[in-house]
Parts: sequence; structure tokens; C-alpha cells
Amino acid sequence: MNASTASILVVDDEPDLRTLYELTLLREGYRVETASSVQEARQQLKEQRFDAVITDMRLPDGFGMELLQDLRDQQRRERCVVMTAYGSAENAVEALRSGAFDYLTKPVDLKQFRSVVASAIQGIGGVPAPRSGRSPMRPGSSATENTGTGDALNRLVGESQAMRNVKQRIAKVASSMAPVLIHGESGTGKELVAQALHASSQRSDGPLIAVNCGAIPENLLEAEFFGARKGSYTGASQDRDGYFQAARGGTLFLDEIGDLPLAMQSKLLRAIQERSVRALGSTQEETVDVRIVSATHRDLAADVLSGRFRQDLYYRLNVIEIVIPPLRERREDLPALCAALLARIAHESGIKPPALTERALNTIASHPLKGNVRELENLLHRAVALSDGEDLHVECATSTAEAFGTRPAPPAPPATTAETSSGMQKTNGPPPCAALPNDLQAWLDQQEREILVRALREAHFNRTATAARLGISLRQIRYRIARLNIVAPNDNDTQDDLG
Repeated sequence: MNASTASILVVDDEPDLRTLYELTLLREGYRVETASSVQEARQQLKEQRFDAVITDMRLPDGFGMELLQDLRDQQRRERCVVMTAYGSAENAVEALRSGAFDYLTKPVDLKQFRSVVASAIQGIGGVPAPRSGRSPMRPGSSATENTGTGDALNRLVGESQAMRNVKQRIAKVASSMAPVLIHGESGTGKELVAQALHASSQRSDGPLIAVNCGAIPENLLEAEFFGARKGSYTGASQDRDGYFQAARGGTLFLDEIGDLPLAMQSKLLRAIQERSVRALGSTQEETVDVRIVSATHRDLAADVLSGRFRQDLYYRLNVIEIVIPPLRERREDLPALCAALLARIAHESGIKPPALTERALNTIASHPLKGNVRELENLLHRAVALSDGEDLHVECATSTAEAFGTRPAPPAPPATTAETSSGMQKTNGPPPCAALPNDLQAWLDQQEREILVRALREAHFNRTATAARLGISLRQIRYRIARLNIVAPNDNDTQDDLG
């Protein structure tokens, strides 16, 4: 929508500020009407349609939230931007949860004011409607494949009350532009929830760019997020976009947001607030229209109190929270989850899906499954590999579960000559799959895990020091910690969980 055709209603009880906002918008080419109270604004809205409404939170005869509620109740198209006093972050978050497009903090920075208004106007009539097909990925990005609404939601297996709550939450907030924070333990399916949110939203035709914030070296964060220009650093041989540019018109999923260093948190906050980024080595800022969805396994509220996470960024990201329950709190979903995972494993392997015996299911259900759905999938992968028939026997599941313990199960001692000669009858033995040792990869993973845990402990869980001692990069350390499901004590877990 062109600025020359866009109309805006500005609501503020301070004449000087009202005039300042009006003149600023007029210079941008918008048509502007003003009001000084809730009653006057309602009259204006009754007489004509606008493309956006910008309102102060506190007005002489009420609150700007009342106008926002009117727009929602009447299902009007105007996008609402709320202005609130500095330090009233809770009010701003409440406005976003109630359907506001964005909020501005007083005293308002006019550059940010123009940027937010432009983003609100550009979305009117320009956002594609939801659809159920697949969307193409943006080349050269780390995007996950966009899936249709039904596909993404169907991958969230389970009909427990906890999972029904998650699906209902997704359906309710998908159409909103408000940022979403997904909280859950490792392996619970946070990225699946992000995919479902994107596929169910009005941005489903745009890209979904998934970023693991903990896997990017700190010195490359700015270039990866905001892009870089040729010559901006050693090795930058050409201009390239960052994640924000790649996600333009779609969704940017920031996984493990709690792992971002404080310096990068400040830059991310500015990009989200101003809806614009400046590539490394560039003097110009460019507007980016993205929806932010983030995820973490950390307690960000506690990190805010300890100073590890910025409070203002936390309020920006945690407008709507979706909590994914761990698998131990929804064990009634295990049969459906196992069936779905076995069907996928069989399809990838080109075999007939094996049947899971009741004894095997009970054995799996008794396992701690600290790695949640990810660990369950790995467990079933191993059980299928060790199975010698159409059924997945309990012995296979048991021997597989032992590979996920903190120590490998000791092998059974062979029968002694004395036992054999004393007349003790030998049994037929366990099924073939239980007699097999753990596969080579499981054994190698266990050895690597023990070495890495020992090195981390000796370095007091300092990953940089551990990487230097083992002669590998910090990125490789982070990758191995994630792959081997190693949790440090400062990650809200105990030392026993490290093996």
C-alpha cells in the first residue's frame, strides 16, 4: 500500500505531541486525522475507515486498550500501535497479547515511529492468506522446509490434555504478529511448534528461517544475523544477506535464544524494535518485515534476575508463551508417538513398520527418557536395527534403552566350567537381538561422551577451555554436547546427569 493512499488516526491528549506525530506522518505522505480522547476517537472510527490507529495508552476518559478492543470486537482491519510511558513494559506486553501490532515507548523516537508505522501500513492488504500447500525455501538460507498447516500440526503427535493445550494455543495465536516464546526441555519438539505456528499463519507463503543461536561462533553473530558487505571482515569476498533479510515476509525462528551473549542481545533488541537492520560494513539500514518466534530450554526469567539475559529483550520476546510438556508428563501419548516414529523410521528404511509388543512398550514407558521425543526416536531406531523379525521384542527395547543410560550395562558373565559340570541345565538363551552387543556407533558415542564429560569437569565446565585442551573448536564442542545430550550443572541440571 502506498503512503499516499494510507490513512492514519492519531490519538493523544497532549496537543504538542499530537501535532508532532501528525506533521511527521504528513511528511511521509500519509493522510492523518487526530483525536484527543477515547470518545473522539470512537466517533472518528464510526465515520470512516483507517489503515492504522496510533494511540496513547492513557487518555483523559479511558485507555487506548479500549480502542484496541473495539477494533477486535468489530473485526476491523486497522492495525493498532500503542504508545506507553517508559518503563511500562508490562502494559506494552499486555497490549501485544490483546492484538496490538506493536508498541512504542515514550518519549518516542521519531525514526522508530516512522519505521513502525511503515511496517503496520505495509501489512494492510499485502499479507497473503493462509494456505495448506508447501512453501519454497529461500536459497542460501538455513531455513527449515515450510510445511502445510495440517502437516505441521499432525507431526505434533499426542492427545493428552497437555498436548491438546499446546495445539489450541498454536491455533489461537498463529494469526497474530505478536512474538512467541516456546519453552521446553531439549527434545520436546520446539521446532515442530515453530513450524506449526508459521504454517498456520498469514505468513505461510514466506520463508521460515530456523537459527540455532548456540551454534554460531560469537565473532560471526552480527554478520550471520544482519548480513555483511564485501570487505567488512577478512574473508568477506562478496555482499551477503543475514537471517533477518532471508526471513523477510516470513518467520524467523531463534532456537536456544538464551545462549545469545549480552552484546548480541542488545543488537537483536534494536533490530526487533526498529524493524530494520544494518549489515556489517554498511552505512545504510534496511527495513525487514519478519515475525519473531524464539525457543529455549532455560528459565529466562531467572536469567533476567541473574543478569544473563536482558529484561527489555525478554519482554519483547515473551509476549505469548507456549510451554511444551516433557514426555514424562504425558506418557499416555507414548503408544501414538511410538507408532508414528516407527512408521517414519520404516519409511526411511524401506521396510514394513514393525509391531511394538506390549512388553516392549511397557519397558520403554519405564525408561526415564530424559531426552524426550528425540531420545525416544533414537531408541526406536536402534531397536529396529537390532530386530530380527516383524515384532519389536522387549529384549531389543531393553538392550537399546541401556545404551541411553549414564553407563553401558555390563555384559553378563559367561557360565563357568564348574557351573556346567554341576548339572545346571543351560537355557535356550534370550532372543538373538538381545544376545548381540551394542552396535559400534553406540559404543563409540559412549566413549566420546565419557572423554568429553571428564574434560568438561576438569575445566569446571568452561567450554572454551575444554575445546583448547582437546584441540578442537568451540563450535565442535557445542555440537558434541548437544549431540551427546550432555547437560552442565549451570544448565539447571545436576552433575549426576553428566554421566
